[in-house]
Amino acid sequence: MILSGVFAPIPTPFDEDDRVDTRRLRAALERWVAGPLAGFVVLGSNGEAVFLDDFEADRVVVAAREAIPRGRPFIVGTGRESTQAAVRATKRAAEHGADFVLVRTPGFFKNQMTTEAFVRHYTAVADASPVPVLLYNFTALTGVNLLPAAVHQLATHPNIVGMKESGGDIAQIAELVSGTPDNFHVLAGTLSTFYAALSVGCAGGILAPASVVPHACVRLFELTREGRRDEARALQQQLAPVARILGATYGVPGLKAALNLAGIDVGVPRPPLAPVPDAAVAAIRDALAAFEDTFNEPASR
Repeated sequence: MILSGVFAPIPTPFDEDDRVDTRRLRAALERWVAGPLAGFVVLGSNGEAVFLDDFEADRVVVAAREAIPRGRPFIVGTGRESTQAAVRATKRAAEHGADFVLVRTPGFFKNQMTTEAFVRHYTAVADASPVPVLLYNFTALTGVNLLPAAVHQLATHPNIVGMKESGGDIAQIAELVSGTPDNFHVLAGTLSTFYAALSVGCAGGILAPASVVPHACVRLFELTREGRRDEARALQQQLAPVARILGATYGVPGLKAALNLAGIDVGVPRPPLAPVPDAAVAAIRDALAAFEDTFNEPASR
């Protein structure tokens, strides 16, 4: 199964009583799978995974697996703070149908999260995992950085097949790509630098806005791969307000608001996160205005 193209990290819907809503999840996935996305991620940072207990997480995986066609990569986030908890989550995800697992860096004991600690952690998870493992580096959230030195060692493990790099440091991304085998897939995690990341060798991206404007994100990937640089740069610039407002500005609450504006009901964020205020909804609507046709129709060529 090829890890190339644009993947959407799926928000987890919650109902009005703050329960995981698998009905909403299946309905949303019906819309997403009809589009051009290469595959899907559940229980990532945009899936509010840190707010779910293991029983809730398993319900999400089972419901998503039922809705996502076989043959399109289905990636499940199984990152935990302890190695054994990550191993257990990974085994459960595989049992419930995950094609790959995405394992974020533990970060609570930040000063102890050295290259050696990360290599031990990921090696143990990969040794125990029934499915291939993707590393996940998101320094802005975890406060730790999975450096290229660690990734280069881990990329030699036969069951570690790639990573999601959510930082915007293009020099680090280039070093990750150049120092790993050709069959190790580095996926960008930030739309704001997606064109640059593709230009230094990323195989694709796991991009939150791809669940809202999938055709535009896929078009950016295609234009870059086809060497149509001027068109790709222009589209990257056009997407910049969407990347900013659904990323650093409003995060998961903003993403859920954008999806609701697009007619995809994913409910509200789980407390302590709160829905964005009305003024933010208006700003998100304005940022999406240029792409209002791209959810259901491919961007023009």
